[in-house]
Amino acid sequence: MSGILDLLNGPIGQQIISGVSQQSGQSADKTSGLLQMALPVLMGAMKKQVTTQDGNDSLLGAINQDQGGILDNLEGLFSGGVSQDVQNQGDNILSQVLGGNRSSVENALSQKSGIDIGSVGNILKVAGPILMGVLGKESTQRGVTDANGIGNLLGGLMGGASQNSGASSILTSILDADGDGSIIDDVANIALGGKKKGGLGGLLGGLFGGK
Repeated sequence: MSGILDLLNGPIGQQIISGVSQQSGQSADKTSGLLQMALPVLMGAMKKQVTTQDGNDSLLGAINQDQGGILDNLEGLFSGGVSQDVQNQGDNILSQVLGGNRSSVENALSQKSGIDIGSVGNILKVAGPILMGVLGKESTQRGVTDANGIGNLLGGLMGGASQNSGASSILTSILDADGDGSIIDDVANIALGGKKKGGLGGLLGGLFGGK
């Protein structure tokens, strides 16, 4: 399975970056950098979400709503600007996945990317539905129907982050703390290729209520 960062580096990813860049008014380089940080963090939060029955049911339902169709019409998605309906969908996805920690995550991503927080929020509203489209297409192709399957799917997609030294460096700096068992440690462990959680956690550490 190709990782999410492999997707961003491929033709579809370049089309996504270009479209999101035009939508947000940010440069392609900054947009790409933000997506390389944000998508593994979102997927890590999703992976933690499926450890509960309610979270699993909610995420599986959201994934099943889009079986990859959004990826088949990227030109239409970005032509004339992303529709308010898609942005509203993205807003709901972010609220579901990040909950009360959303503003803290967006602020941290803003600081690391050098993009103002308003633009970060707008970019993530577009990235959310696209990510669901990726998950929908992959889950349909692989016949994923339960929490274990979704967890494995997310882990496989996040594994691509460890193949990109730039992304690993960015994620290491974001996830730089004491490793307290929070969701961020789970993100780091997967996205950084199984790196031990000691020393990981930092700017975003504890945002997801680690015990």
